[in-house]
Amino acid sequence: MPDTLAQPMRFGSSSGQPVTRRDGIAKVTGDADYAADHSPSGMLHAVYAPAAIARGRVTAMNTVAAEAHPGVVRVITPANRPALQGDPADKSVMFTFRIEVLQDDTVRYAGQPVALVLAETLEAATEGARLLDPQYAVEVPRVTLADAESEPVAGQGFGQPADTTHGDVDAGHAAAARSVDVTYTTAAQYHNAMEPHAIVAQWEGDHLSLDVPTQAFALSCAGYARYFGIPAENVTIRCPYLGGGFGSKAIPAGPLVLAVLAARDVGRPVKLALTRKQMFGPVGHRGATEQRLRIGADGEGRLSVIDHDNVAETSTFDDFVEPAANASQGLYAAGALRSRHRAVRLDVGTPGPMRAPGEASGSAALECAMDELAEASGIDPLEFRLRNYAETEPGTGRPYSSKALRDCYLQGAERFGWSGRPSAPGTMRDASGLLTGWGMGTALFPAPMFAAQARATLKADGTALVETSAADMGQGAWTALAQIAADSLGLPLDAVEFRAGHSSLPDGGVAGGSGHTATAGGALHAAGLDVVRQLGEIAAADPESPLHGAGNAQFVARDGRLFVEGDEGRSDALADILVRAGGAPLTGTGRGARAPEAAAAHAMYSHGAVFAEVKVDPDLGQIRVSRLVGAFAAGRIINPKLAESQLFGGMIWGVSFALHEEAKFDRRTGRIMNADFAGYHVPVNADVPGLEVIMVHEDDPHVNPLGVKGVGEIGIVGTVGAIGNAIRHATGRRVRRFPIRIEGMLG
Repeated sequence: MPDTLAQPMRFGSSSGQPVTRRDGIAKVTGDADYAADHSPSGMLHAVYAPAAIARGRVTAMNTVAAEAHPGVVRVITPANRPALQGDPADKSVMFTFRIEVLQDDTVRYAGQPVALVLAETLEAATEGARLLDPQYAVEVPRVTLADAESEPVAGQGFGQPADTTHGDVDAGHAAAARSVDVTYTTAAQYHNAMEPHAIVAQWEGDHLSLDVPTQAFALSCAGYARYFGIPAENVTIRCPYLGGGFGSKAIPAGPLVLAVLAARDVGRPVKLALTRKQMFGPVGHRGATEQRLRIGADGEGRLSVIDHDNVAETSTFDDFVEPAANASQGLYAAGALRSRHRAVRLDVGTPGPMRAPGEASGSAALECAMDELAEASGIDPLEFRLRNYAETEPGTGRPYSSKALRDCYLQGAERFGWSGRPSAPGTMRDASGLLTGWGMGTALFPAPMFAAQARATLKADGTALVETSAADMGQGAWTALAQIAADSLGLPLDAVEFRAGHSSLPDGGVAGGSGHTATAGGALHAAGLDVVRQLGEIAAADPESPLHGAGNAQFVARDGRLFVEGDEGRSDALADILVRAGGAPLTGTGRGARAPEAAAAHAMYSHGAVFAEVKVDPDLGQIRVSRLVGAFAAGRIINPKLAESQLFGGMIWGVSFALHEEAKFDRRTGRIMNADFAGYHVPVNADVPGLEVIMVHEDDPHVNPLGVKGVGEIGIVGTVGAIGNAIRHATGRRVRRFPIRIEGMLG
């Protein structure tokens, strides 16, 4: 199988073009089918009963009443739950967490499944779950960081070290002429994709078929197979369309595993679709954090130390700590760096990766603390960041694979009009008397790449089929990946059929970490090159081909023709080569993976700068973001229209983080009181009146053969801090708790 590391990508007429997403019409007309749209014959509906408390145990349930309800077929509780072959606590598959599948009668968080009801109709299953009326032995819940009953313990997320230190931190503190020691808190946030989690499970012997949203087909197949003691190849997952994932749909969740278990138990297909309220608990969330930053600088405003401590929530039964302090490791040139992560065990569902995990929370605190030190040093916030610009990765000294952050600063500032910003806070008002403030924040996000495989088949009519089990959760993979494949094959985009969304296709890797375009795209690129290589061999051996005898040459496909590289006078139509060879389709395979030596030698990130304008009512404390300008450098942009859309989405999420999103707990029961879209606030159109994205040119020869980085998450990073800093500039008040609400302005 050809290696995508072998050759850099040759870009043709498709890549770099703002092509409209191919799946758009199906989505807006309702033709796109999602997991919960499937209803096989004989299917039962499943509804789980959620725990009404956060800590304690179930002492009784009225299973007699539930089973007697018309249409109810089975009630599954810890007392009669069929056995799983795999350990629910096993983490041998990447990104896996311990799942709750009715192991016992213990309640570990509010919303935890305590029973599962199967019925002929959704209404009957819902009523059966209500009739269970669980009774509890209640213990006092711990649901906020302030409720901790013991000292925080060392914790980590994504397998990263709990503590990371570069340089002499104590010496850095001692050398500081000016310093700040500030603590910022961020609230718990919950995934709320447009499509809630859902599954349709059907067994045929020891073969399992699933309609389920997933960000990682091969990993999900391996996860379900492990729980049920079958080979991964016996699991088939269909997911052509995914209504948002944001990290929570990368792995099997407990309620979905219960539905699969129930389907095997009753011998009938089972559908389970979570309600909006049930999204708050068993499927992951962004954990609350309390971050202390001690930052020092010399008399010239150059950083001597960044000391970042993070205390984050985790569950009582698993370990995932929002890696917020790591945001301080890769950005600013400081004499010494230290990041520390500690965990507090609470009666909540296990946190997990949520869009821009670590960097979103960590940069919110870091960027505000940087502004506090800039102000204490009497230096403009942009100038302060430029004085501490890192030419190599802080701590490690590794060169960046590419870094156009300086251009992001300068282009963003010019477009925003930053040079007109008065230094004194509270001095700008608009014509209506609203306080106006300008703030900025730096954006940094890693540029990962996972392993993937792909297949490309060229047909004698000059069209091609390209295949990989890619996951399109709204980012535009159906379009951008097809553009990459079309260029590698030298075909126009409309001549390429892209097939994805099924586990039987080559493994497309993980759609996460803003690395999917590099991952699946790299495999497709390699598969296309494999086809071109084979075509060259055929043409070079064909006396009727203009390319006959060019066996030692390098071939290039472009505009439906095969050329000898560097010799435009010799070419042959791709279709003609196949027709003369008998007309059989020609298939190539490829894999995508980052060269280990490149990963070891370079620091790989996307970069950006966000500038925010806010309006604050001086009497009411009401805050509005009136303008956002973001400048981002993310390598080669495959589709500017889709990239801009992703960056817009990230910046809007930054507004949500800064001003809106927060889970509110009932301290008596531990239940989330705003587990719906009425009480859990997210921005609407009126909250985001002005957005502008600048895509800064950047060539990266090291990050991968495509030269692409991610754009899905970096838009959040930097936006939160920029808004917090703008509020300070508007009002003179520094609020160190996110989200910033009216009560924070008036308190």
